[in-house]
Amino acid sequence: MRAVALAVIASVLIAAPAAALELAPFKDKLFAYPGILAVADNGAHVTVDYRELRDINERDEVPERRVQRSYVDLAPRRVQREAAIETPLGKLNYVAVGREKGARVITIYLHGKGGNRQQGVNDYTFGGNFNRIKNLMVRNDGLYLSPDVVDFEARGRAQISALISHYRSASPGAAVILACGSMGGALCWQLAGQPDVTAGLAGMLFLGSMWNNDFRKVEAIRRRVPIVLAHGSRDKVFPVEAQEDFYRKVRKAMPGYPLRFVRFETGSHGTPIRMIDWRDSINWLLSSR
Repeated sequence: MRAVALAVIASVLIAAPAAALELAPFKDKLFAYPGILAVADNGAHVTVDYRELRDINERDEVPERRVQRSYVDLAPRRVQREAAIETPLGKLNYVAVGREKGARVITIYLHGKGGNRQQGVNDYTFGGNFNRIKNLMVRNDGLYLSPDVVDFEARGRAQISALISHYRSASPGAAVILACGSMGGALCWQLAGQPDVTAGLAGMLFLGSMWNNDFRKVEAIRRRVPIVLAHGSRDKVFPVEAQEDFYRKVRKAMPGYPLRFVRFETGSHGTPIRMIDWRDSINWLLSSR
């Protein structure tokens, strides 16, 4: 049964036009989606089989606190550092992992309310998924950034915009990916409206996050920046129905738009952060530009 599921994943999720940049595998079998319940819209909408007993209790040594050691490789710690930059609206603290100059790809994770820069670099929480994105960036000549988000309004937007500009100058050819967790999506949508940010934006991932029903006015949408929406079906913070409604509206208004929806059946608000297949999603974004 698992072999069949993996075959479906390979044919539906991973198959895509050749891209100039493609992330090499890292622990793909451990982090692959455990099963596919449904596929719709020619592969654009995928429903993943999520089960808390299996995907938390059996995966973690201490549920929600420490994943099993097999999911983790600590090599990126050798190129991980605390850093800060001065911006027009104050100092921004962040963690940088990987190549800070000449990076091929840059992934920036924006946390939600109650989070901080340490959330995005914790090797053992969220099923080891942050450790995986760190490894994927480091092993592919990339850079991973996890900044503090001081607020989800003008100050936060200005600081993250300055961070993006700083690292674009150091890696002018890099593909920039924004990964938006929960309320971090509020900043992502604000940044998506800025021409200076969207001009070189390779894609956005919204993980249990927000939608934007004024999408026709968003610069990133007009530029057809690829987007992945990942959501738990039992999210009590941002209802899955609202995010799926947004997905359908974009597809109807803009046929062929590079948009993917990954629904984790029975998943809660934090499930997409734990379960998103970073490599598959980022490779899809890169191939869809």
